[in-house]
Amino acid sequence: MRSQFFLSLAAGTAALSFAAPAFAQDAAPERAPFDGLYVGGSVGFDAQPSDARSTLLFDRNLDGTFGDTVTTSTGANAFSPGFCNGAATSTAPVACRNDKDNISYAGRIGIDKQYGNLVAGVVGEFGKSKINDSTSGFSTTPASYTFSRSIKYNANLRARVGYAANTTLFYATAGGAYAKLNHRFTTSNTANAFASRGDRDVWGYTGGGGIEQKLGRHFSIGLEYLYTQYKDNDYTVRVTQGTAPATNPFVLAPNTGGTDIIRSDDKFRSHSVRATAAFRF
Repeated sequence: MRSQFFLSLAAGTAALSFAAPAFAQDAAPERAPFDGLYVGGSVGFDAQPSDARSTLLFDRNLDGTFGDTVTTSTGANAFSPGFCNGAATSTAPVACRNDKDNISYAGRIGIDKQYGNLVAGVVGEFGKSKINDSTSGFSTTPASYTFSRSIKYNANLRARVGYAANTTLFYATAGGAYAKLNHRFTTSNTANAFASRGDRDVWGYTGGGGIEQKLGRHFSIGLEYLYTQYKDNDYTVRVTQGTAPATNPFVLAPNTGGTDIIRSDDKFRSHSVRATAAFRF
């Protein structure tokens, strides 16, 4: 009888020893929902704010200061027809098509640390926005002159700070932004010669906010808004005589070396609304 008791006690002790780690694991608190490393991506739509007052600016004497008036041999303003914020569709009168808003997409990697309901972290992105921005001018020749820019690829590094309500995160975000631009100049003027120069690497900032929702332990989806602005003030087109006569406005004496042209709007801006998804490790 006593031997059966000790056998039962030994068996019970062994069972408890095996079960204890499992009980401890079940009792241990789970990691906070938004704590740790994650990878993911986004896809959305980028729209540009109105730049209705955009024009072209001229440096007639090549002294590095823009704002000169290009005049004809009679003293008239050679660009009196005007300007428009878009790509030219004719040489005269002023006619342009609207700038192109389009989709964007990016991959991202980030890390968050959750302190109670407070979440703080950093996230980096690399992707592409397919927007296109143009400004055109029209001369009395008549001729059109169009500056266009688009994004080859872009990246940003942002801080995120938010409030976690259980498995839902509301956050604000801001940081630095970079883009590699494609610049393009087109004109219907076939007499003068044109040479472009300028840095394609531009820098700026981005900021906004969003909401992220956990779906299970590892996955989350969200909706995010970002405003992004790049400083693009380096692209210049120099106009020289080419086959045009010496009375051509761009090379009219006494400044016969030519004329530099830039666009007046040196900020490349966009509003982005996108869906996000992430895998959390």
